[in-house]
Amino acid sequence: MVALAALAGLAGVGVSNETHAIGAETVAKTVTAKRLKRAPLATSCEAVIHIGDSTSEGLVSSEYLPDPGDLISAQYARVGATTQHLEVSGARSIYENFEGLPNAQEVAEAWVNEGFAGCWVLAMGTNEAANVAAGSSFTYDDRIDSMMSTIHDEPALWVNVKSLETTGPYAESSMKAWNEALLEACDRYPNMRTYNWAADVRDPWFIPDGIHFTSEGYAARGRMIADALLEAFPNTGPLKMTDKDDCTVTGSPPAPEATGTASPSG
Repeated sequence: MVALAALAGLAGVGVSNETHAIGAETVAKTVTAKRLKRAPLATSCEAVIHIGDSTSEGLVSSEYLPDPGDLISAQYARVGATTQHLEVSGARSIYENFEGLPNAQEVAEAWVNEGFAGCWVLAMGTNEAANVAAGSSFTYDDRIDSMMSTIHDEPALWVNVKSLETTGPYAESSMKAWNEALLEACDRYPNMRTYNWAADVRDPWFIPDGIHFTSEGYAARGRMIADALLEAFPNTGPLKMTDKDDCTVTGSPPAPEATGTASPSG
């Protein structure tokens, strides 16, 4: 199963007129927003952990997003998440390990052991769908449950997935099956939300591999994930318990006005 994850993590991709290798590095850093004026409507998530696979690499890459305001750190700060722990690695899966690197559950467990309290954004699923399609005995529910049992009762936003592939383990049919499993899991975890990225992403935002995104796509993805976090967990009241009928959020809630910069602190 690891070899399959590597295929999605190491694809060479074109951005503008250049080619950058996706999956070539692991990003694990904390970013804090400075001189930020929080808007009246903001997320209750002042601190957030973003765990992602190669479909998140462009969100944290200045090669893909040369404007610092487009990076997901700036987008999280815009909606009020002033401390972000970014954990992104190509070919990452919830269960499988690639080249000795920690999988998503191990990353989450490490943060829990550090005493993290805040919100979670889980931009995982592309490799989960592919690995299960290729025969992994660790099911969709096993993968979701392993993350949610690690996170416990903290607010968790899952970003669902889409592919333009029509055959093979990364086919769109596998992505749809994963997305359905996420939705069903909301009945088990009332602190969980799903952002329906599959409904928002546009076909021209995909690069030729049908899995990863262009610079325009990554800019939109970061903005929409941040807006989904605001809609999922606003500062207007206590955490609402939901189920599969009302746990899905969009990528376009009202965006607050905020000014400031985000800078790395580690």
